[in-house]
Amino acid sequence: QEDDDITAEGGGTAEPPATPVGRDELALRRHRFFSDLLQAHQAGAEHRVHFDPLGPVVAGGCEVESHLRNPAVEIDSLLNRLERVTTRLEESVGVASESLLRQSASQTTVTEPSRLLPSPEPTGKMSVAAFSDIIQGPLSQYLQLSAKLGGDVTTHSRLVEKAFQAQSQFLSVASQSKAPSNQSDIMKLLEPTSTQIIAVMDFFEKNRGSPHFNHLNAVSASISALSWVTVPSVPAPYVKEMNDAGQFYTNRVLKDWKEKDKTHVDWVKSWIQTLTELQQFVKQYHTTGLVWGGKGAAAVPPPPPGLPPPPPVLPVGDIAPSGDSTVDRSALFKDINKGEAVTSTLKHVTPDMQTHKNTTLRTGPAPFKAPVVTNTHRPVSAPKVADKLPSLHKDGKKWIVEHHQGNHSLVIEDNVEMNNVVYMFNCHDSTLTVKGKLNSVFLDSCRKSSVVFDNLVSSVEFVNCQSVQMQVLGKVPTISIDKTDGCQMYLSPESLDVEIISSKSSEMNVLVPKGNGDYVSTA
Repeated sequence: QEDDDITAEGGGTAEPPATPVGRDELALRRHRFFSDLLQAHQAGAEHRVHFDPLGPVVAGGCEVESHLRNPAVEIDSLLNRLERVTTRLEESVGVASESLLRQSASQTTVTEPSRLLPSPEPTGKMSVAAFSDIIQGPLSQYLQLSAKLGGDVTTHSRLVEKAFQAQSQFLSVASQSKAPSNQSDIMKLLEPTSTQIIAVMDFFEKNRGSPHFNHLNAVSASISALSWVTVPSVPAPYVKEMNDAGQFYTNRVLKDWKEKDKTHVDWVKSWIQTLTELQQFVKQYHTTGLVWGGKGAAAVPPPPPGLPPPPPVLPVGDIAPSGDSTVDRSALFKDINKGEAVTSTLKHVTPDMQTHKNTTLRTGPAPFKAPVVTNTHRPVSAPKVADKLPSLHKDGKKWIVEHHQGNHSLVIEDNVEMNNVVYMFNCHDSTLTVKGKLNSVFLDSCRKSSVVFDNLVSSVEFVNCQSVQMQVLGKVPTISIDKTDGCQMYLSPESLDVEIISSKSSEMNVLVPKGNGDYVSTA
């Protein structure tokens, strides 16, 4: 029975040797101990294999302890090892990711702006480009419509185009250089622009009799908007003011051509749009004054023309010496070398030879004086420019009265039609009487002059006048006063509802009739 138990406990792996009956019990126990040890060793080698991220670990066969066979202890050991491995993995992954992030951040800060972000365009170039948009936009439309109208309007528009081109060149120079320290250099740089502005104004002054008088006057009154470059601070309102100065005449163009030809209406809109965009341009790019580039050298005006060549040098042989110069020089040096003996030939002046001591010498003849030469020829003054001849004539539908001085008997009464216009220019101390009914009366640059008329269909207007008077005997719808100092307006009972429009004028008085024939003045 004991042999059967030993065989069962051994599991058939090792059969104990035959033991004689009566053998010592100690030998039997020793045999059982080694059998159990061999069985444990075989079981551990076959089943004790654990998962490990770092590799499988097989328990050693010589270190079989009782606590390794406990499942709870083995699970705790496995969890601890897993925690240690996880911690090491997290630390290694964290360091690697941190280094990668640092490397990518450095690459982003160094390479990304230059690779992805375009460099901003300088403000100066943007300013020049924006001004070119004005030239190619509303100004180009204004030039096209002026070409359609033809005549003086076309010629005038070409001068306007040159003025804008001159300012475009100036802005290009200003955007690439510093502001000159000398004010005279700035004015020289602005000289091409100012020359073209003056040319626009002069053309209007020379063509006041043009059938497109209002067109020329509207542009001439507002072309000074290009002078915004000389305004030291906040020049945008100045451009707006110049635009408003020409609005008086653009409204007249709209009034005259609104129902006749739409081209004139579009022409007015294009010119106003040009000045409006110019104001927006100045407000955006030159808010507090003209902005210079700030880089490079200061802008220098073109050098003045060179001096004329010097006159030819006279040949030395043409100047012949007079006499023997060698003899004269030797005699001169001989006298100088005498020393004190030079004064031996001088005479002593006695008291009787002195005038302040000898009174008899004072009564003698006066010493010789060179006669004073007087210029009997007076300088010839420049001939006085002859005054222009006064005239009163009819040119088509326009009556022209100009250059009259002290003439109070000017009368227009024959062949007066309702569509006629009277234009009175540069008259001094004169009076014009217009009989009948006509379209309008216009006084320009007149002083101390008066106009009396019966009825007007449109209006009577005063521009650049001083101390003028008007009297209406019938009906007048509108009175316009612009840049005039001193204007007396005598109204009739039929004209009490007249509309008076004034701009940049002073000393205006309206005289309203009373029942007894007198007038009451209202400022």
